[in-house]
Amino acid sequence: MTALPIAGRWFEHTRIDDRITLLWEPHVIPLMRCNIWHVRGRDRDLVIDTGMGLASVREALADLLDLTGRPVTAVATHGHDDHIGGHHEFDDVVAHPTEAPLLLDPPLRSLVPREAWGDEAIDALEAMGYPMPYSHFVDAVPAGFVMEGFRQQPVSAVRTVSEGDLLDVGDHAYEVLHLPGHSPGSIGLWDPASGTLFSGDAIYDGPLLDELPDSDIDAYCATMDRLLALPVEVVHGGHDPSFGRTRLHELATAYLDVRRQP
Repeated sequence: MTALPIAGRWFEHTRIDDRITLLWEPHVIPLMRCNIWHVRGRDRDLVIDTGMGLASVREALADLLDLTGRPVTAVATHGHDDHIGGHHEFDDVVAHPTEAPLLLDPPLRSLVPREAWGDEAIDALEAMGYPMPYSHFVDAVPAGFVMEGFRQQPVSAVRTVSEGDLLDVGDHAYEVLHLPGHSPGSIGLWDPASGTLFSGDAIYDGPLLDELPDSDIDAYCATMDRLLALPVEVVHGGHDPSFGRTRLHELATAYLDVRRQP
């Protein structure tokens, strides 16, 4: 197997405001480089998605932020490989019931795309406009990482959440929105007080994947209708930069224009 260079630092981060910090893994290929959101609450913190799991996201958060004295809930917006690699590091893990089995038994057992997903899946992604000229999902590995025998680690338990449930952090309460289409159990977290939506892969400012084996275009269209009606101020997506209401309407409308053509 091809040896990869050692990364000096695995995570990068930027503070969005006093409550929200974004982490990402710069050495993960763009398709798999998810946004990892840390939300500070008065009584509890949230980590929304956790990346690939090659290095400890919990340790990175502890180095960057004061986590002392507050419990942490790790939210999975859905169960795809690029979003769940670090959830096993947390005692309280929440996901939609449909996605929970993927956290309890993650399927990713190789960092070589065609070994991990098979030729048919890679060919389908390339047909959707995602070229995969990469030998691995990463261009480097963290210090001490062992490539042979890699597999994403399972969580010990999942606390399931559904439409309308609240995740209360003390000074804010985030409402769970069921936003299917990209995957059956995709969820977002909605803070009506600030108009902030953590959308996972339901919507982000890049090419949306709606032809995966568990995707549903009709459900995705219904999710876009719902997002258009939501009084959003800012969207923090599962990939790519955050954006506001105007861009949300542009993205959702463009999607519906394509998928609802006669």
